[in-house]
Amino acid sequence: MNSVFTLMAFAIGVVVPLQAVVNNQLKLLLGGSTVLAAMISFAVGMVSLLLLALFSGQKFSALGQLVRGEWWMFIGGLLGAFFVFGTTLLAPRLGVAAMLSLIIAGQVCTSLLFDRFGWLAMPLREVNLPRLAGALLVVVGVLLVNFGDKWFSR
Repeated sequence: MNSVFTLMAFAIGVVVPLQAVVNNQLKLLLGGSTVLAAMISFAVGMVSLLLLALFSGQKFSALGQLVRGEWWMFIGGLLGAFFVFGTTLLAPRLGVAAMLSLIIAGQVCTSLLFDRFGWLAMPLREVNLPRLAGALLVVVGVLLVNFGDKWFSR
Protein backbone atom coordinates (compact mmCIF):
# COMPACT_ATOMS: atom_id res chain seq x y z
CA MET A 1 0.00 0.00 0.00
CA ASN A 2 1.40 3.38 -1.00
CA SER A 3 2.11 5.41 2.16
CA VAL A 4 1.13 8.71 0.52
CA PHE A 5 -2.31 7.33 -0.36
CA THR A 6 -2.65 5.80 3.10
CA LEU A 7 -1.83 9.15 4.69
CA MET A 8 -4.27 10.92 2.37
CA ALA A 9 -7.05 8.46 3.31
CA PHE A 10 -6.34 9.11 6.98
CA ALA A 11 -6.38 12.88 6.39
CA ILE A 12 -9.78 12.58 4.69
CA GLY A 13 -11.00 10.74 7.77
CA VAL A 14 -9.67 13.56 9.94
CA VAL A 15 -11.54 16.25 8.01
CA VAL A 16 -14.92 14.46 7.87
CA PRO A 17 -15.86 15.30 11.48
CA LEU A 18 -14.46 18.79 10.98
CA GLN A 19 -16.69 19.19 7.92
CA ALA A 20 -19.76 18.12 9.90
CA VAL A 21 -18.99 20.58 12.70
CA VAL A 22 -18.18 23.47 10.34
CA ASN A 23 -21.35 22.86 8.31
CA ASN A 24 -23.39 22.72 11.51
CA GLN A 25 -22.08 26.15 12.50
CA LEU A 26 -22.88 27.43 9.01
CA LYS A 27 -26.40 26.01 9.42
CA LEU A 28 -26.82 27.95 12.68
CA LEU A 29 -25.61 31.12 10.96
CA LEU A 30 -28.22 30.55 8.25
CA GLY A 31 -31.16 30.36 10.63
CA GLY A 32 -31.03 26.59 11.07
CA SER A 33 -31.30 25.71 7.38
CA THR A 34 -29.51 22.43 6.73
CA VAL A 35 -30.31 22.71 3.02
CA LEU A 36 -28.78 26.19 2.66
CA ALA A 37 -25.68 25.16 4.61
CA ALA A 38 -25.18 22.13 2.36
CA MET A 39 -25.73 24.30 -0.73
CA ILE A 40 -23.09 26.82 0.39
CA SER A 41 -20.71 23.97 1.20
CA PHE A 42 -21.12 22.56 -2.31
CA ALA A 43 -20.80 25.99 -3.93
CA VAL A 44 -17.49 26.61 -2.16
CA GLY A 45 -16.38 23.10 -3.14
CA MET A 46 -17.30 23.70 -6.78
CA VAL A 47 -15.36 26.96 -6.91
CA SER A 48 -12.38 25.26 -5.24
CA LEU A 49 -12.40 22.41 -7.76
CA LEU A 50 -12.78 24.83 -10.67
CA LEU A 51 -9.71 26.75 -9.49
CA LEU A 52 -7.78 23.51 -8.97
CA ALA A 53 -8.73 22.37 -12.48
CA LEU A 54 -7.61 25.69 -13.97
CA PHE A 55 -4.30 25.85 -12.10
CA SER A 56 -3.45 22.19 -12.69
CA GLY A 57 -3.98 22.43 -16.43
CA GLN A 58 -6.94 20.08 -16.75
CA LYS A 59 -8.20 19.62 -20.30
CA PHE A 60 -11.76 20.94 -20.18
CA SER A 61 -12.32 19.41 -23.62
CA ALA A 62 -12.59 16.05 -21.83
CA LEU A 63 -15.99 17.23 -20.58
CA GLY A 64 -17.27 16.51 -24.10
CA GLN A 65 -17.14 12.81 -23.16
CA LEU A 66 -19.95 13.29 -20.67
CA VAL A 67 -22.53 12.54 -23.36
CA ARG A 68 -21.20 8.97 -23.45
CA GLY A 69 -21.68 8.41 -19.74
CA GLU A 70 -24.19 6.08 -18.13
CA TRP A 71 -26.90 7.70 -16.01
CA TRP A 72 -25.50 6.33 -12.75
CA MET A 73 -22.14 8.03 -13.38
CA PHE A 74 -23.80 11.36 -12.63
CA ILE A 75 -25.25 10.63 -9.19
CA GLY A 76 -22.00 11.19 -7.29
CA GLY A 77 -22.96 14.80 -6.62
CA LEU A 78 -26.38 13.70 -5.40
CA LEU A 79 -24.77 11.17 -3.08
CA GLY A 80 -22.32 13.82 -1.86
CA ALA A 81 -25.19 16.22 -1.24
CA PHE A 82 -26.97 13.53 0.78
CA PHE A 83 -23.78 13.01 2.80
CA VAL A 84 -23.21 16.71 3.52
CA PHE A 85 -26.90 17.35 4.24
CA GLY A 86 -27.10 14.24 6.42
CA THR A 87 -24.00 14.95 8.48
CA THR A 88 -25.06 18.57 8.97
CA LEU A 89 -28.48 17.40 10.14
CA LEU A 90 -27.32 14.49 12.29
CA ALA A 91 -24.12 15.75 13.99
CA PRO A 92 -25.91 17.90 16.56
CA ARG A 93 -28.64 15.29 17.09
CA LEU A 94 -26.53 12.14 17.47
CA GLY A 95 -23.15 13.62 18.36
CA VAL A 96 -20.20 13.57 15.99
CA ALA A 97 -18.66 10.32 17.27
CA ALA A 98 -21.92 8.36 17.21
CA MET A 99 -22.84 9.67 13.77
CA LEU A 100 -19.44 8.96 12.25
CA SER A 101 -19.20 5.51 13.80
CA LEU A 102 -22.47 4.60 12.09
CA ILE A 103 -21.28 6.13 8.81
CA ILE A 104 -17.99 4.23 8.98
CA ALA A 105 -19.78 0.95 9.71
CA GLY A 106 -22.01 1.51 6.70
CA GLN A 107 -18.96 2.30 4.57
CA VAL A 108 -17.04 -0.80 5.65
CA CYS A 109 -19.98 -3.18 5.16
CA THR A 110 -20.89 -1.75 1.74
CA SER A 111 -17.23 -1.63 0.68
CA LEU A 112 -16.85 -5.32 1.36
CA LEU A 113 -19.76 -5.97 -0.99
CA PHE A 114 -18.13 -3.81 -3.70
CA ASP A 115 -14.87 -5.73 -3.24
CA ARG A 116 -16.55 -9.14 -3.29
CA PHE A 117 -18.86 -8.56 -6.27
CA GLY A 118 -16.96 -5.91 -8.25
CA TRP A 119 -20.04 -3.72 -8.61
CA LEU A 120 -19.77 -0.75 -11.00
CA ALA A 121 -16.57 -2.15 -12.54
CA MET A 122 -14.56 -2.07 -9.32
CA PRO A 123 -11.77 -4.66 -9.17
CA LEU A 124 -12.60 -7.86 -7.33
CA ARG A 125 -10.87 -8.27 -4.00
CA GLU A 126 -11.01 -11.24 -1.70
CA VAL A 127 -13.32 -10.96 1.30
CA ASN A 128 -11.60 -13.33 3.71
CA LEU A 129 -11.91 -14.09 7.40
CA PRO A 130 -9.52 -11.34 8.61
CA ARG A 131 -11.42 -8.70 6.60
CA LEU A 132 -14.77 -9.98 7.90
CA ALA A 133 -13.37 -9.96 11.44
CA GLY A 134 -12.26 -6.37 10.92
CA ALA A 135 -15.75 -5.40 9.77
CA LEU A 136 -17.21 -7.16 12.80
CA LEU A 137 -14.85 -5.22 15.07
CA VAL A 138 -16.04 -1.99 13.44
CA VAL A 139 -19.65 -2.98 14.16
CA VAL A 140 -18.71 -3.81 17.78
CA GLY A 141 -17.02 -0.40 17.98
CA VAL A 142 -20.19 1.27 16.70
CA LEU A 143 -22.23 -0.51 19.34
CA LEU A 144 -19.81 0.59 22.07
CA VAL A 145 -19.69 4.20 20.85
CA ASN A 146 -23.48 4.39 20.64
CA PHE A 147 -24.61 2.23 23.57
CA GLY A 148 -21.53 1.52 25.71
CA ASP A 149 -22.36 4.13 28.33
CA LYS A 150 -25.76 2.49 28.87
CA TRP A 151 -24.29 -1.00 29.09
CA PHE A 152 -21.41 -0.20 31.41
CA SER A 153 -22.93 2.44 33.70
CA ARG A 154 -24.88 -0.01 35.83
